[in-house]
Amino acid sequence: VQLQASGGGLVQTGGSLRLSCAVSARTFRPYIMAWFRQAPGKEREFVSAISSSGDSTHYADSVKGRFTMSRDDAQKAVFLQMSSVKGEDTAVYYCAAAPRYRTITTASKSYDFWGQGTLVTVSS
Repeated sequence: VQLQASGGGLVQTGGSLRLSCAVSARTFRPYIMAWFRQAPGKEREFVSAISSSGDSTHYADSVKGRFTMSRDDAQKAVFLQMSSVKGEDTAVYYCAAAPRYRTITTASKSYDFWGQGTLVTVSS
């Protein structure tokens, strides 16, 4: 399984940005997927996750109500719509897949496959 994150860039405070994560695999299956982020000098943290069916999502408190995660299995992709962004959202964002799990998990150790990361910079 290979994951390719994209869509990062420079955005002003209060603005919006949409991240994408393309999934490629010999045999595609709808895995539990998540976004994590790592800000400069900080540890990687959970942002959001989506169930394999797409009918359930979970968000970190810091982004709840501002970010929306979705998936399109026909496109083999997951997305993170970021709105009302703040300076503290500046980070490298990583998408991840958890093929061993059937329910949403927020622990990074549960995710076996990771994308390369895409940088989001929020300017004031």
